[in-house]
Amino acid sequence: MNGAESLVHTLLGCGVEVCFANPGTSEMHFVAALDRIPGMRCVLGLQENVVTGMADGYWRMQGKPAATLLHCGPGLANGLANLHNARRARSGVVNCVGDQATYHRPFDAPLTADTEGWARGVSHWMRTSTKATDVGADAAAAVQAALTSPGQIATMILPSDTCWDDGGVVAKPLPVPQPQAADPHAVRNVARILREKKNVLILLGGKALREGAQAFAWRAAQATGARLMAEGSNGRTERGQGRLPLERVPYPADVAIKALAWVEHLVVVNARPPVGFFAYPGMPSLHYPPTAEVHVLTRYEQDAEAALAALCDELGAPAVPMPDVGKRPDRARGAPTPEGLARTVAALMPEEAIIADESVSFGRGFFPETFAAPKHDWLQITGGAIGCGLPLATGAAIGGGGRRVINLQADGSAMYTVQALWTQARERLPVTTVILSNRKYQILLGEYQNVGANPGPTAMNMLDLGNPDIGWVKMAEAMGVEAAQATTLDQVGDLMAQSFARSGPFLIELVI
Repeated sequence: MNGAESLVHTLLGCGVEVCFANPGTSEMHFVAALDRIPGMRCVLGLQENVVTGMADGYWRMQGKPAATLLHCGPGLANGLANLHNARRARSGVVNCVGDQATYHRPFDAPLTADTEGWARGVSHWMRTSTKATDVGADAAAAVQAALTSPGQIATMILPSDTCWDDGGVVAKPLPVPQPQAADPHAVRNVARILREKKNVLILLGGKALREGAQAFAWRAAQATGARLMAEGSNGRTERGQGRLPLERVPYPADVAIKALAWVEHLVVVNARPPVGFFAYPGMPSLHYPPTAEVHVLTRYEQDAEAALAALCDELGAPAVPMPDVGKRPDRARGAPTPEGLARTVAALMPEEAIIADESVSFGRGFFPETFAAPKHDWLQITGGAIGCGLPLATGAAIGGGGRRVINLQADGSAMYTVQALWTQARERLPVTTVILSNRKYQILLGEYQNVGANPGPTAMNMLDLGNPDIGWVKMAEAMGVEAAQATTLDQVGDLMAQSFARSGPFLIELVI
């Protein structure tokens, strides 16, 4: 057995069933092993940032890691942006990065790079294998690291001779640490705050946004008069009928500061106290009052649902029904608006749909209009590195077990990873992409105002995507995805409904 074969056998034995890949020469023995050893689903991405984004989306739906196969340091570098997003989403990923053979590295061939240096910024765990006999054990350790709560990025660097040399040894799965329980003192302290203090906000993030944890958070809030909100960007929020109508902390600094001005006590559950996405002249970095006291119920790696259950026990908070979110909205008609598009999505989406949201500025108001939609999962861009939406939707479709994925996608950020459409077509994935085509970097127009800059013709030209227009319908069709353009909510609703009845991908360019 060579090292590559021990790698594949070990990954499969540890429960890794999918490999998102963009391989090169130094990974050919890994590719050959994938061909010889049954059991691993191999999904090709045409650019590494598509590969890493797909692995992020897969984890968010499956709760277990996929492997990525990346070509040397530059291939890893291509995938860093979506590994940054995956790290911020607290997703588990096992990166397998090829490298120069150990004896060839001193010759400084063209692809030789500081692969370890590039990996460190996005990896919780990293190791370079040095001989074939170590590869299996290193792979088992990588999977263990990826599965460690709340989910971690693990990067294996594999010199090519460690894969082609004989001596590979299959390693057994390593025990995965259970999520830490909340500190009983923290539970008692938060219960005291909720009982004794006023103007208390419970801020939920991470797995506190799953349905079971939401129910306990609602009980605690109802028993004490505290208010509930979600972090501004979240890896996965369970939403719709029977779940909490949670508002997010707003993105614009002035709006967020105003929305949180009343808070005297901030309880964080798998979340962080809200801060500005950027610094702005004359604006504070903290978006909650500096006089507010912060109380930690659970850190990211701790079990939020168990902690909230313990909090309800400490409070004696009785079980209460979830709030009534009202009737499912009717689809909207006429000219496109953010509210109208959100209502149309809520009116038409199938049960248990998955929303992959990289709508950026157009989608900031989508949440209130979709509270009464059928049950669904909402996946957001978490690290601010644009270009996540198309790959995220693709990976979520592979991890979603046939559930319909609706990708609400800004046009500018879609161009970063447009190759994901090709993978959707190749894999026949149930993804409906709605391109929000305003033909500009709309978010940056707002940022100009926020930082007090005064854009002139040169600056405005740099934010313009309409010279020439991007032909989304033709581009999607060139990659094997059916597509059509819509200019009204009537048209986009009809096209969405038609796409939901199909098994494969469909793209709608909504001109806004």
